[in-house]
Amino acid sequence: MKSLVTGGAGFIGSHIVDKLLEMGHEVVVIDNESAESNEEFYWNDKAQNYKYDVRDYKNTRPLYEGVDYVFHTAAEARIQPAILNPIEAVSVNCVGTVTVLQCAREVGVQKVIYSSTSSGYGYNDPPNNEDQRDDCLNPYSVSKVAGEKLCKIYTDLFGLKTVFFRYFNVYGERQPLRGQYAPVIGIFLRQRSNGDPLTIVGDGEQLRDFTHISDVVSANILAATVEVNDSSYGKLYNVGNGVNYSINQIANSISDNQTNIPARIGESRVTLADNTKLKETFGWSPKVNLMDWIKEQK
Repeated sequence: MKSLVTGGAGFIGSHIVDKLLEMGHEVVVIDNESAESNEEFYWNDKAQNYKYDVRDYKNTRPLYEGVDYVFHTAAEARIQPAILNPIEAVSVNCVGTVTVLQCAREVGVQKVIYSSTSSGYGYNDPPNNEDQRDDCLNPYSVSKVAGEKLCKIYTDLFGLKTVFFRYFNVYGERQPLRGQYAPVIGIFLRQRSNGDPLTIVGDGEQLRDFTHISDVVSANILAATVEVNDSSYGKLYNVGNGVNYSINQIANSISDNQTNIPARIGESRVTLADNTKLKETFGWSPKVNLMDWIKEQK
């Protein structure tokens, strides 16, 4: 098997690369190292690595030859940076995604697995399920949900098998740590390590469903390798634990040294995944408990 991973030197992508290589796949990685919240990038020297932008059809198109599976994780992947620079976010997340899909279509890739975001649910009542309407609160979620629509179109019009995942607050080893907009668990652990107070946004009572990176990887691998009915493609699936915690609960489990900072615009109050569809279709289930993982961190 031959797989291609976009964003394969980043947080989620690099873990998928490692797993695919462990499974014996030939792996091609495309990453332009544009993620500003990454302190470092994780290029696996056993893969074929290319530093290109996913929007660059001319240079990336040849890399898709002979590929069976595409895992599209490359993105402008943060809410607040997308609010500050919506043009770049929409360009990367929309033009980049359609370029990936078109390249995959042209070479006859078996499946494309697209990484999207739970922020597409916005203010929908929890638990969030795939039948709820989109409620995008910021340019980031608009651009990622647009990518979902493109995936569906490529399935419906061209017969390209796509699966798109809405991830709920992914955390774990290699999580981004740089800057104020890195994921909250990474920020808190960095602040504790530096002896700084944990910066809690707003009142800290916002609730989030957190998903360990290993559970995200398993969802991607199952979606690629498990054969399901054709009606299961061109569809959205939630990847989340189905349990949420307040930011205050997370902070209290890490350090008593805390301070509050102003609330942010464009973010939902509660996220909570209904993961029934993913479990029933691909046989997935989450394995890692957030609080247990935090206790293991030094």
